[in-house]
Amino acid sequence: MIYVDNQNVTDPHLNLALEEHLLRQVCQEQPLLLFYVNEPSVILGRNQNVWEEVDLDYMQAHGIHLVRRLSGGGAVYHDEGNLNFSFITPGGQDLHNFAKFTGPVTAVLHALGVAAELRNKSSLFVGERKISGNAQYMTAGRMVSHGTLLFDTNLERMLHALNPRRATITSRAVQSVRSRVVNLRDLLPPGMTVPSLKEALLHGIFDGAEPPTYQPTAADWAAAAVLVEERYRAWEWRVARSPHCVITHDVVTPSEPLRARVTVEHGIVQALEVDGLSPAASLAQGVVGVRYERAALAAAIEAVLADATPDFVPQGVTASLLLDLLYG
Repeated sequence: MIYVDNQNVTDPHLNLALEEHLLRQVCQEQPLLLFYVNEPSVILGRNQNVWEEVDLDYMQAHGIHLVRRLSGGGAVYHDEGNLNFSFITPGGQDLHNFAKFTGPVTAVLHALGVAAELRNKSSLFVGERKISGNAQYMTAGRMVSHGTLLFDTNLERMLHALNPRRATITSRAVQSVRSRVVNLRDLLPPGMTVPSLKEALLHGIFDGAEPPTYQPTAADWAAAAVLVEERYRAWEWRVARSPHCVITHDVVTPSEPLRARVTVEHGIVQALEVDGLSPAASLAQGVVGVRYERAALAAAIEAVLADATPDFVPQGVTASLLLDLLYG
């Protein structure tokens, strides 16, 4: 096995792009081990619906990146208190065998006094609290098994970011399973840090020997940067890949309650039905074809109201209320 030094890069888009590049192009006959730490970010599973998983407005307000990975599974929160590991191996015989890849990690944690164990197929728990989620994917005859380790994560921000706005959403997306969590800092010996935990893992995985190391070249980073722009930063991958869904919101007006059902596909509003609002057809005409995001919907609603007659909407129904009705 070869250890890949990611040179302390903390951009989550670039780290996931580097992982993909390593999988497809680097040392293809050798197992690779990559560690990385990301800036605050939510990493969605490949087949998840963003609106069912996260609070996008909270994330934007707090500078939290939204990234979608190639593997399936649930959404996870990363920040500088979270250590991520990735095993990249030839062949697919170990696909779905999470124990093979989490075993070396739990062995090191046991040596440090933390009784971690694999449960629910792909998660590491200490007692009843989760410390790690894992996922896998395979392509071109090689596979990735990657996971998280909560060390000193900002749990308050994690809970806010992974708490979607109140709405009823109907879709076929893979939904995250929420669990109680704990930071390893509270369980490990005093004085440990993310770098020292990484060193302990390297020491254990390589049986105390100096790990053979691969330093990504300028060409590797350039190839990863292309993947960042083509995939990991692209709205079409991060947001629009979300499966077809119907999002239902309710609001109360001075005259009557309103209910909206917004059909969204590929990140775009496809249809709108509103119960209790007489000019619903005109409103629908104005928002169909618009990205399902706050700023785009707000602009579309303002444009509809700007062209409306004074009696277009009932008294008390404002642009802000309509935005809450459609987006929450």
